[in-house]
Amino acid sequence: MRAKYVLSEVMVGLWRNVTMSIAMIITMAVSLTMLGASGLMYMQVNKMKDFYYDKIEVSIWLSTDATAEQRTSLESSLKADPLVASVIYENREQAYNKFKSMFQDAPDFISAVKPDQLPESFRVKLKDPEQYDAIFNKYKNTEGIDEIIDQRRLLEKIFNILGSVQQMALVAASVMAVAALLLVGNTIQVAAYSKRREVAVMKLVGASNWFIQAPFVLEAVAAGLMGAILGFGALVLAKVLLLDGPLRDLTELLTPLEWGDVLIMFPLMAGAGALVSALTAWVTLRFYLRV
Repeated sequence: MRAKYVLSEVMVGLWRNVTMSIAMIITMAVSLTMLGASGLMYMQVNKMKDFYYDKIEVSIWLSTDATAEQRTSLESSLKADPLVASVIYENREQAYNKFKSMFQDAPDFISAVKPDQLPESFRVKLKDPEQYDAIFNKYKNTEGIDEIIDQRRLLEKIFNILGSVQQMALVAASVMAVAALLLVGNTIQVAAYSKRREVAVMKLVGASNWFIQAPFVLEAVAAGLMGAILGFGALVLAKVLLLDGPLRDLTELLTPLEWGDVLIMFPLMAGAGALVSALTAWVTLRFYLRV
């Protein structure tokens, strides 16, 4: 009987202040959507780092006047180096063929470059990509080397941009969360004030505080869960209509977003929405209204 009464009061409370309830649900949905999106972006950036850092190489370009002895000596040193996983030598002809493949849509650019203008090089894969500085310091003064390039440095610029976007999404989600909390607190205050006579009677007849507060707290929890459902629906639509549609080529380049990652966001969003709403309602009732 008590559970039935509490649930009925939750539905009545949501309907009594329907406009504020809708505003609370929508605000919660927006904040949880942005929270889920920032969480997915955080996971994707980490996946991209693991994916690309595992494939990046250190390019050692040889000078145009490097001798065969210098090249052979350098190759032997690299293959014997404990920091190096593999070494691939690329001559001028191979470099030119790769160059033509990369810029096949720009024939004028290709015709302006001759095979002998491209340097010989070694493509070195490290056992630990973080050890680039050790490799650089060890070989930077070796005869026959013109330049040492770490591909990881180029990728870090992209990851820094993605990290900035991630932080912006998290900040926006935090701002919307604050707005949602204020709206939840205000809605609970209005709901409690509209039922002040009923609350007074219940206290006179000996009703416990948790029994009086339960409908208000559950009302906030219900709004939080509805907001989480709407927010999760927005993430699903974004994946289906955008990431799997017009932005498909871009997501394949940046590692695809898996459905498992999207689905794991729902319990997190629902838990965050319900918990934050419940705590906000409880604090409002406990310390402001003194119910």
